[in-house]
Amino acid sequence: MKIILILVMLIFSTLSLNAQQVTGQWNGLLEVQGMKLRLVFNVTKTDSGYTSTMDSPDQGAKNIPVTKTTFEDPKIKFEIKNIGAEYIGNLREDTIIGTFKQGGQEFSMDLSRDEIEKVEVRRPQEPKEPYPYYSENVTFKNPVAGISLAGTLTLPEKKGKFPVVILISGSGPQNRNEELMGHKPFLVISDYLTRNGIGVLRYDDRGVGESTGDFGAATSADFATDVESAIQYLKSRKEVDKKNIGLVGHSEGGIIAPMVASQTDDVSFIVLLAGTGIPGDELLLMQQELIWRASGMPESDIERLIQINEELFKVMVKSNDLDRLEEDLTHTLTEIFEKDTSLVPEGATIEDLVEVQISQFLSPWMQYFIKYNPAPALEKVDCPVLAINGEKDLQVPPKENLEAIEIALKKGGNDQVTTMEIENLNHLFQESETGSPDEYAAIEQTFSPVALEVILKWIKTQVE
Repeated sequence: MKIILILVMLIFSTLSLNAQQVTGQWNGLLEVQGMKLRLVFNVTKTDSGYTSTMDSPDQGAKNIPVTKTTFEDPKIKFEIKNIGAEYIGNLREDTIIGTFKQGGQEFSMDLSRDEIEKVEVRRPQEPKEPYPYYSENVTFKNPVAGISLAGTLTLPEKKGKFPVVILISGSGPQNRNEELMGHKPFLVISDYLTRNGIGVLRYDDRGVGESTGDFGAATSADFATDVESAIQYLKSRKEVDKKNIGLVGHSEGGIIAPMVASQTDDVSFIVLLAGTGIPGDELLLMQQELIWRASGMPESDIERLIQINEELFKVMVKSNDLDRLEEDLTHTLTEIFEKDTSLVPEGATIEDLVEVQISQFLSPWMQYFIKYNPAPALEKVDCPVLAINGEKDLQVPPKENLEAIEIALKKGGNDQVTTMEIENLNHLFQESETGSPDEYAAIEQTFSPVALEVILKWIKTQVE
């Protein structure tokens, strides 16, 4: 009996040791597109297994839910379906050797117990406190969604009445500065406009920073209700000129701004920064082709991948049944990977690849975006519109989108339209060489002074 008891004690002590090894905080440094991004996984032991959250400190994102955490010594796997990502690694004492996967790409990333210090990058445009204007941290409610949004309101002076714009961020979870790749474009834009007499409200996306809500469950239409709530909040402030509330939307924000402006008279003008004018499925195909070509991918591979995605997007656009769509996509993807095994990375299984792709395709955001056509909303916008794009924008190609935006607005009878393509600028409105996303982090400039001046002059014309 004593031997059995000793064996039982040894088994339990081994299980306890494994739990101690894998639970707690794990820190990694993800190197992607020239940017070093810290990621933190927080692992907790439960009665049924393990649960985790993920932080991205450099993007201001905390407590991102990890959909599934599995640990079978030494293998650990984190699945983060909201962003279509996963991490797979092997535990070796106080280190996890592994790979981060997202969007069909793989990046080596090891995790350790040691906290990683923030990598300082040079961003000369980023303003420093004290600011020569009034700045206030604010919160406001979105009663439709039952959430609270937190942000910053900047005004030229504490007292007075000023025109104010609301900044609307692009796709993905963004904080109030639209922080990405080490840049804070909304901080730069806000600072510039406020110094020049225009108030600005910018806020953390729902579920990001100090805002509540579930980002992963939201669509562009849901984000539009956040903007509507921001408008109502500004209308409650005595410092705001209610006749001069404008919207400035970047990328997906340039889709959301017309949605809101088409439904209310409270918006006096909108600025679309790399906004879209064509349907989501068409935009994604164009975006993929341009980025792949800029990365040096052979034309034969580009053609093959575009054909595959066209097939998948057609399935998605036609479907109105989520369960049936999952079955159809699973069948189509499995068939594609079985027919062309060169698409399956070494060490990966077809089942794993299909699961990752399905989680991306079935997300509420993707389901909405890929079917959304911006034209009908644009046709209903009757306030002045400025739409600008960078000449080298590979994510929202300028020619096709600016043309589509102008056609839709004028079709609805709106002649107060200004469109402009600015030389050498990329999707983030940085002066760039190729426009490739690979350059974003390496470029010191956050937002082109030329573009800032264009935006300011146009807004001042509207509020005079």
